[in-house]
Amino acid sequence: MNRTGHGARHGAGEDGRHGVLGGAPGERRPAGRAGELQARLARFAAERDWGPYHTPKNLAAALSVEAGELLEIFQWLTPEQSARVMDDPVTAHRVTDEVADVLAYLLQFCEVLGVDVLEALAAKIDRNELRFPAPERAPCTESDGRGETDGFENGGKQTNRHSSE
Repeated sequence: MNRTGHGARHGAGEDGRHGVLGGAPGERRPAGRAGELQARLARFAAERDWGPYHTPKNLAAALSVEAGELLEIFQWLTPEQSARVMDDPVTAHRVTDEVADVLAYLLQFCEVLGVDVLEALAAKIDRNELRFPAPERAPCTESDGRGETDGFENGGKQTNRHSSE
């Protein structure tokens, strides 16, 4: 949604459905709170006739814009400052608003394409667990004096891969 609280003018088809490619809206909607919010977003758009504008391309673009607005908050912060961003009430409010915008567009995108967002995430985590197995934790001989090790294997080397690869 844009800053005025209005999106572009969108509309539903004659049958009240949004632009659907992968299945009927709600067909692959997750259960629980995520599904409830997705249904609420779908009703919100349908009541305003925004469906024709909620195409996968438009929603993906809007999602990218909102993710960019979230990133903008952190643009010039040091890692330490970014870790404390929620300490300032004004900045915390900005962060939560942008997170909400990102999630809203992601849920709308999934609604239009018939993707169950939680099922997709669970499947991705399953694939990543197979692709990137956790290293076997061999006992280390170097101790910090409290019986704890440094947590690194392989000569102190640790790999860091992004979980969405």
